[in-house]
Formats: sequence, structure tokens, C-alpha cells
Amino acid sequence: MRRVFALAPMSPLILWLTVALIAIPVTFVVYPLVFQGPSFLTFPGLLLSGLYTAVWIFWRPTRFEFSPNGSLDIVFPGRKREIAASELVGCRLITNKQFRQEFGHALRVGVGGLWGGFGLLWTSKGGSVDFYVSRTDGLVLIERRSSRPILITPENPRGMVEAMDRLQS
Repeated sequence: MRRVFALAPMSPLILWLTVALIAIPVTFVVYPLVFQGPSFLTFPGLLLSGLYTAVWIFWRPTRFEFSPNGSLDIVFPGRKREIAASELVGCRLITNKQFRQEFGHALRVGVGGLWGGFGLLWTSKGGSVDFYVSRTDGLVLIERRSSRPILITPENPRGMVEAMDRLQS
């Protein structure tokens, strides 16, 4: 049986940051058209709109799925990333404080603030971590055998950890 876990809803902080970021290209495109005709802001606004669309389609997952064979699929609107069951070592809940203690300070390489954070975290203690988070709580750390761990925020973090534990036993 396939177990599906949606990406968690955005936390208030990330929601407000997303609204502010979306207002930028909207303002760049709409304001000149309404009040004075096309301007030098129109092209940057359209470019930002295209980048935001690419983030939504290719970088922001919609769900995480465990297949019957135990593999993990990270599903995006425009692609799917599969992690083989043989690569999955463990899955656990982790708080921000625990993450900092274990991995140290993190530097994001990827998208941050627009619907969450997606991409790669370079950490001072633990190397690199793939991450797909939409909030600042409910974090799940997936450990892999021969690659970077993955930090995610599924809608049901405890359920996801329990599902992976059942698959591995």
C-alpha cells in the first residue's frame, strides 16, 4: 500500500514572507500598466514571475510517498525524485534546536522564503542536507546510507516516521 504525506501548510512566518515576495512582481507588472503604461519594471516583474513559476513546478514538492517496496518518492508538480528503499536508513522527528546542535549553523543554497525553503543546506558540522520545508516546526530528518540526509515538513510528521519504521521492520 502506498502511504502519502502532503507537504505541511506554510507557517505564518513563511506565509507572510511568500505574500511579500509575490507582491514584488505583481507590483512591477501591474502598477506601470494601470498608472502610466509599460515601464522598465515590466520586464523584471515578468522575469520574477517566471522564476516563481519554476520554483512552484520544479522545487516545491506537493507530497512525499512511500511505495509498497519501501522507496520514497518526493513528488513535485513537474517532476518526481525517487529514493530507493536500500538508501533509506532512518527517519526521525527533529526540532530546530536539535538540528542546530547536530548540524551546526546552516547556509541555504536554493529557494528560501517563497512557499518555504527548498534546495540544499550547507551545515558547519554535518556537511550538506537536502531540504524541502514549508514551516519551522514539524521537521522530519530522513537519513540515507550513502548520500545527504533530507529535511522535510510533511503534514503528518509522526505518521510519516511511523510509516517508515513499519516499512523498515
